[in-house]
Amino acid sequence: MTRRGAMALGGLAAVCAMASADSGDDPVFTAAGSLPAVLLPPAPHIVMAALDVPPGQEAVRAFAALAHLARDSGGGTQATIALGASWFDKAGLAGARPTALTSMPPFPGDVLDDGLVHGDLLLQVSAATAERAHQVSTSWRRTAPSARVRWEKRGFRPDSRLSDGRALARNLFGFVEGHGNPSFRSGPPPAEVVRVAPGSGEPRWAVGGSYQVVRVIRFATRLWDAEPVHVQEEVMGRRRDGTWLDGTAPTGRPAFDADPDGKLTPLDSHTRRANPGTPGVPAPRMLRRGYNYHEGPDSQGMLFVAFQNDLERGFAGVQRRLAGHPLDRYTLTVGGGYYFVPDISCGDPFEFVI
Repeated sequence: MTRRGAMALGGLAAVCAMASADSGDDPVFTAAGSLPAVLLPPAPHIVMAALDVPPGQEAVRAFAALAHLARDSGGGTQATIALGASWFDKAGLAGARPTALTSMPPFPGDVLDDGLVHGDLLLQVSAATAERAHQVSTSWRRTAPSARVRWEKRGFRPDSRLSDGRALARNLFGFVEGHGNPSFRSGPPPAEVVRVAPGSGEPRWAVGGSYQVVRVIRFATRLWDAEPVHVQEEVMGRRRDGTWLDGTAPTGRPAFDADPDGKLTPLDSHTRRANPGTPGVPAPRMLRRGYNYHEGPDSQGMLFVAFQNDLERGFAGVQRRLAGHPLDRYTLTVGGGYYFVPDISCGDPFEFVI
């Protein structure tokens, strides 16, 4: 790729690819310096705003303006800007779209609200307080006046903390989330799970970036709260504190092969369906960042966020295995989308479009 060819990508995060094109080498794949807001422990509060933009150069300018701010964010603020599949069409760059990036399809049981799905861009701002996250998100959107808010959600992480290299929080069902994430202390590092690697078949500019999945999941909390705790734990496949039902520590792995009939951990429990540990079913590879949302008694639940370098080995494969499991009785997915977070940390690829 020539420098002119990289610029023809219209403001995408191509500076690493540009530098490597000049030298003839592939972009360096390291854990440091890329997608920092994705890999850092999540802040307690978040605002997610899906934006629609006009076609043509306005689409490029809106992304460039927000990417500048996201790359240089500080003062306790974490931010990412992600691209929806529709952005590439509007920017005239359909040929540069990441290979697996599409509009998020409905999965069995979903009831998707047209006003809560997709979007050309996804701006995600998190901070220590809800007020700060909202202030920054609102202020930044003014730098892209042509962008229209398609949908917006505010989330929070109760009891947010780090444990054994994993970011944990408690969801509105009363269960600790995050034990299944890759750890910064052991196993494949989160950066390896999240970031697109050289030689993956993705466009060169996308190396170092990540596929992002967002699911707006409504919880039937009153129905859930009416269940005895032991029923809740059988549905989840873990105790409320994350301990496995056979007594294995939260960060361990239960011996499901010693429980083939599901007497200890039901075969259709959420955790066992998601990662059954059987031959031929690889463990999911994704980094989850769950947030609660609460807009009233009939509109509360989870903003499920997952980053991965391969949608099939991450979210999509898991979601198909979960179809029809008992937790579906208490949850309903009503929104979200598929997006791609480019690596904007290694330079300034936007100066030629603003």
